[in-house]
Amino acid sequence: MTKRLGKDFYENKTLKVAQNLLGKFLVRKIGNRVIAAKIIETEAYCGPKDRASHASRGRTERTKIMFGPAGQAYVYLIYGMYYCLNVVTEKDGYPAAVLIRALEYSKADGPGKLCRELKIDKKLNAVNLTKNDKLWLEDRGEVIKPSQIERSPRIGVDYAGEWKDKPWRFVIKSN
Repeated sequence: MTKRLGKDFYENKTLKVAQNLLGKFLVRKIGNRVIAAKIIETEAYCGPKDRASHASRGRTERTKIMFGPAGQAYVYLIYGMYYCLNVVTEKDGYPAAVLIRALEYSKADGPGKLCRELKIDKKLNAVNLTKNDKLWLEDRGEVIKPSQIERSPRIGVDYAGEWKDKPWRFVIKSN
């Protein structure tokens, strides 16, 4: 049974969404080609106090998507060369998102590689993942049990003080 994830999925607490995304499929349509790959790693960014989150600096032109409704794509450029894909979570006005870090796909073992391989860039920033035909997420019936999830600190956020040690990175253990 394949089902596109709806807004109600994304409106949950960010840490829950980050774990529940494991085992779901990221689907990208490029022309007539459809690529679908299982999500195997995520990171949660929870609200304006999370110093590792872009939202901790307030609402800006870049971060306004994080403050919007759940279920939107938040795509941004890092290091001037790599795009990263996040899904906005929780309620409208509360800035939170989940970074999709890796897929079970040969060349998508990091957020930048994932976006490069699936041709995800700023053109997809702010798309509604629940309704568009270029990028969406699906539940294909795979259940990931809590015992199959490994938690660890997020990667690349050493600047975030005590927030760098939050165990908000989630990986399917077998991957």
